[in-house]
Amino acid sequence: MLPHESLSRRSFLSWVGAAPLAFATPAGKAVPNGLELYSVRDELSKDLMGTVRAVAKMGYQAVEFYAPYSTWTPAYAREVRKLLDDLGVRCNSTHNDAKSFTSEEVPHAIELNQIIGSRYVVMASAGRVTGLDGWKKVADNLTEASERLRAAGQRGGYHNHQAEFTPVEGKRPMEIIAANTPNDFMLQLDVGTCVQVGSDPVAWIKANPGRIRSLHIKDWAPDADKGYRVLVGEGVVPWVHVCEAAESTGGVEYYLIEQEGSRFSELETAEKCLAAYKTLRS
Repeated sequence: MLPHESLSRRSFLSWVGAAPLAFATPAGKAVPNGLELYSVRDELSKDLMGTVRAVAKMGYQAVEFYAPYSTWTPAYAREVRKLLDDLGVRCNSTHNDAKSFTSEEVPHAIELNQIIGSRYVVMASAGRVTGLDGWKKVADNLTEASERLRAAGQRGGYHNHQAEFTPVEGKRPMEIIAANTPNDFMLQLDVGTCVQVGSDPVAWIKANPGRIRSLHIKDWAPDADKGYRVLVGEGVVPWVHVCEAAESTGGVEYYLIEQEGSRFSELETAEKCLAAYKTLRS
C-alpha cells in the first residue's frame, strides 16, 4: 500500500471532520446521476420495466444493469432499450460476472451492450483470487477482453470491493489492475468499500487521472448497526473532496448511486438517496 494512500484512524477522522457536507459543482460541469439497479434488486426481479419507470420518475438520468442482464435475449434487450429511449434514460455501463470476459462469452456481452447503448462493460468481481500473481492474471484477462471490446466500440472496466483495496503481499490488487490494463480501461470506483478498508479515495483518483470515469456513490458508517445501511450523506465519506477530485482529475462521466439496504424500502431508499445527493450538489 502506498503510504500517502492509506489513512490512520486519526487522519481519517480529521479528514472527514474537515469536509463540508455540501459542495458546488465546478463551473460548466453537469455530471449525470444514475442508479446501480442492484439497489432495487428485489423490485427489479419482480418487474424490471415497472422498476425502471419508477426510477426514471424519481429523476435518475441513467441506470446500470447488473449481472442477471446477461441472460437476456437480444429481443428482450431491444425492448429494454426502447423503454430507456422512451424515458430519456441512459445505460452507460453494465455489471458483469467474470465469465462475461471469457473468449466464449465476450461476444454475447458485446451484443447486449450494443443494443442497450452501453459503452462500458464492467467486471463486477473477479471471484476468488490468490496472491498478486492471481491478480496479475485477472488484469491480463481484462486486457485481452478489452481489445475485443474496443474493436466493437466499447470499453472494459473493473469495479472494486473491499478486497481490491486490501493489501496482498504489500500491494493492493487495484494497483495491479490499474498498472496492467490499458489507459482507456475504466477503474470504476466504489467509494464506500474503498473508505471502509482505510484507503483514501481522493488519493486514488488523483493517482489515476482520466480513468475514474464512473463512481458508485455509496456511503459507509463505522457504527456496527449502520455500515452500508445509511443514506448518501449519513456516513463518513467526504463527498466534497471525492467529487471535486473526480471532476477535476478523474475524468468522471457519470455517477451511480448504489445502496445495499437501509431502514426504508428499496424504492424509498433510492428516492431519498437521490434527494440527498442533489442536496449535496446544491
